[in-house]
Amino acid sequence: MAEITKHNRIIYISLIILFFLIGCQQHNIVKTHGIAYLDKRQKLVVVNESNKNDVTKIFGHPATKGMTDDNVWIYIERTQTREKILKLGRNYLSKNNVLVLEFNKVGIVVKKDFFNKDNMENIKFAKTITVNELKKENFIYSFLSSIRTKMEGKKK
Repeated sequence: MAEITKHNRIIYISLIILFFLIGCQQHNIVKTHGIAYLDKRQKLVVVNESNKNDVTKIFGHPATKGMTDDNVWIYIERTQTREKILKLGRNYLSKNNVLVLEFNKVGIVVKKDFFNKDNMENIKFAKTITVNELKKENFIYSFLSSIRTKMEGKKK
């Protein structure tokens, strides 16, 4: 009987290894968001020559426009790929390109800024949490008011 269990163990271990190797993908999974090949396409836009129609033909409509000015157009390309098996297949950012175009009143490109992954800055955010006492009081007040309304409704 000991021979059968050794034989079964070998089969189980072989199946597990085979399953693990088949489950590993040979090529990377690429997830792209935004305009593909933004770094190459942005070279087609020429400052003081290209207009909004040219830009729309190259990129399509912008992902975002300026908050206060519709003459600022923003295009984004973000690509994530999976790391190798040694890194446990985590996603990492392979491309993070942003193109900011500014137009004048006539619609001609007057400023072009291109940012890539190397231009990104690490921004440190505060870790403290602001407690909103007003919100807590409003919740208690509204909760008690709803109970009072329900009680008054049952009296009628």
